[in-house]
Amino acid sequence: MGDPGLFTPNSVTWQMHGDPMMWVAGIRALYLQALHPRAVRGVMQNSDFRRDAWGRLMRTADFVGTTTYGTTEAAERAGARVRRIHSMLSATDPDTGERYGVDEPELLLWVHCAEIDSYLQVLRRSGFRLTDAEADRYIAEHRESARLVGLDPDAVPADQRKMNAYFERVRPELAVGPEARAVDDFLLRPPTHPLLVPAREVLWRRVAHLAYAALPPYAHELYGRPAPKPAAVTRRLRATGTLLRRVPARVRWQLPPKHILRAMARLGPGARPAPYKLGRQLAILDEPGEGGTNRTGGDRARWGTAG
Repeated sequence: MGDPGLFTPNSVTWQMHGDPMMWVAGIRALYLQALHPRAVRGVMQNSDFRRDAWGRLMRTADFVGTTTYGTTEAAERAGARVRRIHSMLSATDPDTGERYGVDEPELLLWVHCAEIDSYLQVLRRSGFRLTDAEADRYIAEHRESARLVGLDPDAVPADQRKMNAYFERVRPELAVGPEARAVDDFLLRPPTHPLLVPAREVLWRRVAHLAYAALPPYAHELYGRPAPKPAAVTRRLRATGTLLRRVPARVRWQLPPKHILRAMARLGPGARPAPYKLGRQLAILDEPGEGGTNRTGGDRARWGTAG
């Protein structure tokens, strides 16, 4: 059997990251990350976001795919590359003239937490069913991805309670400045070939609006743009998740760079991500022996159509 990588097929991460709603979650993460002035300034001052935003999105997706489904060596190499690039970059506060590195722990932590929270919130609300214990496991697993980008794992939230406490603590530092407005403008109106503008208006803007709507209420207040009530947003997320999950996984996973298919080729068909496996794994962990009842209530039926 090949190298299972940092997370392994037994992790919550392995099962979650194969879900198509990860793309909506990634856009929510961009909206949320842009609310930290120092963090978003580091992005905008070191790249032409509007000209290379698609490339940035794809590089982020490739990093997540590599660290989730790649070999240990590939994941460590990807982390080393990110740390090396970040170590060479800095930004300047226009109000104070302070120059600071983009790899400051507080900035890396914000980006990490906004990303992990977005993946977890969007997938759960869209019908990817997780118990609270599984959600805690997911957050704890990502202390490993935090380590890859240069954070001390012990300083990273390890469960939902600690993640919520982190967001409460950092909220006074959040604001919508010109950089956040630029991100918002891009996400609503990304550069598009003139012939594709109608498709952008019909498809992309719906996805962007859904990702924005899935933000927490304080984010809507900061952006100054209202969103539907949470219950209505959850219904839209579930409808979108149900639709996307009807596309056969093998078809979805053909999109480059095919991390999941490569992992299955390396480890065998049993490594195929599937949400129902989470309940099966917890049944084994919680109830030794055959025929036990899973205390989390997990079984194949509880996962609906996800995966």
